[in-house]
Amino acid sequence: MQKYIDQLVTMSISFLPKVILAIITLIVGFWLIKKITKTFRKILTKREVDATVQPVFVSLVNVGLKILLAFSAAGIFGIQTASFIAVLGALAFAIGMAFQGSLGHFASGILLLLFKPYKVGDVVELSGKTGKVEAIRIFNTILTHIAALLIQNDL
Repeated sequence: MQKYIDQLVTMSISFLPKVILAIITLIVGFWLIKKITKTFRKILTKREVDATVQPVFVSLVNVGLKILLAFSAAGIFGIQTASFIAVLGALAFAIGMAFQGSLGHFASGILLLLFKPYKVGDVVELSGKTGKVEAIRIFNTILTHIAALLIQNDL
């Protein structure tokens, strides 16, 4: 029994620095992520990025940095993270392929909100349809058909 206790103490002593280093890494990492996220939010506000897009970008940066921090802490413990990263990459690829159309529309919506080629109230022609822009959303732009506008104005 004494042999197993000695082995446990030896393993604990050799593993303790890794645990302490991983905990310090997590504490400092979360603190840095909080600062980076706050700074990123200020930059987006200062550059007058649309308020509806800001939370999406801030959340993406926040989650991405936390994933990197988790992999760093796991690496400090001695866990081989290469296989996890490969699985995560394959999973992201599969999800991207499954939601290919939706992700394309999402990216288009973000670009429309960022670059603002037209705004609510403009009369535009999109995909051969002419209308007045009623709302611009992430996944779609709502138009009032121009013929309906002409009829309303005549009444």
